Amino acid sequence: MEARLQPTLVLTTLSASFGSVFQYGYNIAVINTPHKVLKSFYNDTYFERHGTYMDENTLLLLWSCTVSMFPLGGLLGSLVVGLMVNKWGRKGTLLINNVFAITSAILMGVSKVARAFELIILSRVLVGICAALRRLRGHNYNVEAEMEEMRIEERTERAEGRLSVLNLFTFRPLRWQLISIIVLMAGQQLSGINAVNYYADIIYTSAGVDPTQSQYVTLGSGVINLVMTIVSAVIVERLGRRILLLSGYGTCSSACLVLTVALLLQSTVPELSYLGIICVFAYIVGHSIGPSPVPSVVRTEIVLQSSRTAAFTVDGAVHWLTNFIVGLTFPSIQVAIGAYSFLIFAGVCLLTAAYIYVVIPETKGRTFVEINYAFAKRNGVEFPEEKEVTTAKPHTPSLPTKETSF
Repeated sequence: MEARLQPTLVLTTLSASFGSVFQYGYNIAVINTPHKVLKSFYNDTYFERHGTYMDENTLLLLWSCTVSMFPLGGLLGSLVVGLMVNKWGRKGTLLINNVFAITSAILMGVSKVARAFELIILSRVLVGICAALRRLRGHNYNVEAEMEEMRIEERTERAEGRLSVLNLFTFRPLRWQLISIIVLMAGQQLSGINAVNYYADIIYTSAGVDPTQSQYVTLGSGVINLVMTIVSAVIVERLGRRILLLSGYGTCSSACLVLTVALLLQSTVPELSYLGIICVFAYIVGHSIGPSPVPSVVRTEIVLQSSRTAAFTVDGAVHWLTNFIVGLTFPSIQVAIGAYSFLIFAGVCLLTAAYIYVVIPETKGRTFVEINYAFAKRNGVEFPEEKEVTTAKPHTPSLPTKETSF
């Protein structure tokens, strides 16, 4: 029977996706634009308490903590999501999660009246928990809400080939599947998207963009992000996962390299400051095509449904931990080495692309058994003839909505 896209499924997918994407993307970028106002509030509050202003190092450390508390909350959320789902279910977890969002908004709103910048930091932790629960449960809810006919067919075929799959699923190929998830999610964050977000206002200012008008440039970046994510969703089933990942990381690496040169030489050649803005846009294009959306597709395709909870827990922990590291350390790195800090992210992108090229097989249109066979083949694990283990229909879940927003 031909599967049809039901209106209820469309509404479910949109509501779950919008909630997860909005909380994640908005709170990643929102802290950057008002950073001068927030730092001033921190300093004024500290002066009221102690009769003196903070030194630069203390203020930088406090600001780094503010930025990094969001991914720290995300890390906590990714670790407790399994417990919450077991107790309240997927839908219940998504509903209860609103408590974290509402509480965070209240704390942020009363922080100025209470003259307590600590409330801002705490609110960042809570909204991080909210974003992590939304990100993991929202995507899972979408995948598991697919048409029942497809799920019934898939379960029937898996039941027929269960023994062969279990025999093939040895530790050695599983090891590479787990490592691949870790590399993809770490590369997604260490590629530098949050650093570009943080540095964007500095780049805009150096290009002569009026700070009061920089919001429009930022809006343009967000539009580019949205458009390219949609493009990625359209072409991922045509071109495959590997080519989008490789081209995306390649674009990000090139943008970081050129951005470094532009920032270093703009004092000599002022026109290069505009090249910096172009590099930011180019980076967003590359990240939106591959590193941002595609890893979530690959992680779903390389592990069985029964193993996905554990895999997604590892995925979430790595994603948020590396996000936390970047948020905590980048402000200090930027102060210490300036434009050269983007060479670090260029190197990470190149190494991640090299790993994908050497280790991760194409998963488009392939069954789990075929993907597992490809991983094992790279590790020298002997399998039965490939034709004996390719009877199941391919499973290719839809590309999730973007996970990072500028």
